[in-house]
Amino acid sequence: MRLLLLGGTEFVGRAVAEEALARDWQVTVFNRGRHDPPPGVAALRGDRSAVGGLAALEAPGAGEWDVVVDTWTGAPSAVRDAARLLAGRAGQYVYISSRSVYAYPAPAGLDEDGPLVEASPDADEAEYAQAKRGGELAAQAAFGERALLARAGLILGPYENVGRLPWWLTRISRGGPVLAPGPRELALQYIDVRDLAGWVLDAAERGLGGPYNLVSPPGQATFGELLEACAAVTGSDAELCWTDPEAVLSAGVEPWTELPVWLPPGELSDTMYGGDVSRALATGLRCRPVAETVAATWEWLRRLGGRAPQRPDRPQVGLDPEREAKVLRAAGHV
Repeated sequence: MRLLLLGGTEFVGRAVAEEALARDWQVTVFNRGRHDPPPGVAALRGDRSAVGGLAALEAPGAGEWDVVVDTWTGAPSAVRDAARLLAGRAGQYVYISSRSVYAYPAPAGLDEDGPLVEASPDADEAEYAQAKRGGELAAQAAFGERALLARAGLILGPYENVGRLPWWLTRISRGGPVLAPGPRELALQYIDVRDLAGWVLDAAERGLGGPYNLVSPPGQATFGELLEACAAVTGSDAELCWTDPEAVLSAGVEPWTELPVWLPPGELSDTMYGGDVSRALATGLRCRPVAETVAATWEWLRRLGGRAPQRPDRPQVGLDPEREAKVLRAAGHV
C-alpha cells in the first residue's frame, strides 16, 4: 500500500506513519518540514496555507497513492485544494476529523447521524468545529464515497503535543498532595493515538467511507483509573486528594484547561464522553487498556527528559501549583 500523509508528524501523523511503516507500506509525508518524519519515510515539502504551497504535489511524477491521510486542523479551503488535486491520483481520502462537528449540545448516545454544525468547504478562516466540518465537506466533494471521516474525540498517547496526559504525568511524578477533581468514577471516552492509527489504516485498506465516531466505548476507563495509572507508572508518592466538583468549580478552577481531561458531570461531559461508537466497533476498532496508554506516554516523556512538545496554536494546560495548594487547603486536604 502506498500512503500519502498530509500534515504534521508530531502526534496523530506520527502514529499513522509509524503504523504504516510497521505494515511495510510505502509512506510519503507532505508537510512544511518543521519536524522530521520517522526514518524510512519519503518527504515532500510545502505550506498548504501559502499560495503555490502544493507545488510539490503538482509536479510531474509526484506520485499516486492508494490512501491519503489528512490531519489538517486549519482552514477547510486547504483540504478542498488538496483533495481536488489528488482526487484522480489516490484511491481513498481519510480526513482526521473531530466529534466537535456535532451541534452542541450533543446528547449522550449520539451516533454519526446526529445534527452537525453549519460549515463551508471554501472557508479560509473558521472556528475549530466549523473548520473540521468544512474539511469533511471538502473531502467528500472531491472523493465522494471514497472519503473516510474519522471523527476522533479525546486523543491520548505517545507524541501528544496538546499537553493533557503529559501534564498529569508530570504533576503526579512530583508527588505530594494532588488535587484530584471528582467524581473518581467519572466515565471517560478517549482513544489511544496508536489505536486510532491502526483502525484508520485498516478501514482505508478495506475501502470504508463515510463518518465514524472514533473513540473508545464510554467508560473505557474512569478518571480515577487514569490518575491512578499515572501514579503507578511514575512510582511517585503522590496522594490523590479527591475533591467534590462543586468545590473545584467554586474555587474558579477551569475544567479541561487547568485540570486537563476532567469535566464535571453535566451537559459538556455527556457531549464529550457519551458518543455512540457502535459503527467503529463493528468494523474492528479495538482499544487498549488505559494503563498501556499511560505507560507508553510516560516512557516517551522520559526519553524527552520530561518535557513534552507543545503545539503553538493550542494554549498551555495545567493548574498553577500555588492555586492548586490553595484549593487543597480550602477543601481541607492539607
